Amino acid sequence: MSTSSRWSTSAADALRVETGFRLADIDPRSTPGYDGDKDAGKADLDTGRRPLEDLQERLFAQSVAGTATGSVLLVLQAMDTAGKGGIVRHVVGAVDPQGVELASFKKPTAEELSHDFLWRIEKRLPDAGRLGVFDRSHYEDVLIGRVRSLAPAAEIERRYGAIVAFEAQAAEMGIRVVKVMLHISKDEQRARLAERLDRPDKHWKYNPGDVDERQLWDDYMEAYQVAIERTSTPIAPWHVVPADRKWYARLAVQQLLIDALADIDPQWPAADYDVDEEKRRLAAS
Repeated sequence: MSTSSRWSTSAADALRVETGFRLADIDPRSTPGYDGDKDAGKADLDTGRRPLEDLQERLFAQSVAGTATGSVLLVLQAMDTAGKGGIVRHVVGAVDPQGVELASFKKPTAEELSHDFLWRIEKRLPDAGRLGVFDRSHYEDVLIGRVRSLAPAAEIERRYGAIVAFEAQAAEMGIRVVKVMLHISKDEQRARLAERLDRPDKHWKYNPGDVDERQLWDDYMEAYQVAIERTSTPIAPWHVVPADRKWYARLAVQQLLIDALADIDPQWPAADYDVDEEKRRLAAS
């Protein structure tokens, strides 16, 4: 469901991982499927707010009425500074927050480590009628977990299959899983980190550990390549979104969400009372 004629193909078709995918072949500054420039992209992002808001409000209304059967889960994965926060603010932030369930998975607690890695994830799946957002997710356990050897190799290997089974189960529950990797270049990340150091209002966003992780950039790219290859399925495909241009990344994710919600096609719940009678009673009150 494209909200602009500047999309030559749907965002899902342009960004979905297919057989033979190679992360190294994707230009982080490219704008797949979209023919507009920055100004056009910002205008189209603004235009897309209304249909996204409308679809999400219908879905939320169904949850309030108890008639919802579907939900959407946006999974955001990326290297630091790639723009996950911007997606949450500028895309997800356009809808009714009452219908949004946001989860940000940090370093697991001692209790969480005592369970399977999916234990804490399962508890945060969105309820029917909701838009769920994972700002980082279960994929941390096969990304940093692999790069930093936080689990034995055999356990990392097991997790790929566990993730595929988990996402298939979520789909059976009526959850549309929209998986997005925001693909930023190493040079662009350096520029964004430098800006955080140059601006006192952004010092709080800077983490010295990000520089340490940059030393392992190639290892992370390999980990992403393997994770995407092993876990992109027809029911829960990966979408790799070039993220050096923030405006494009936001526009692309907005379109992916609109498509997922349109696929559910939520309708306004019918009144469970006599509308005409209530009008009469209201007028007489």
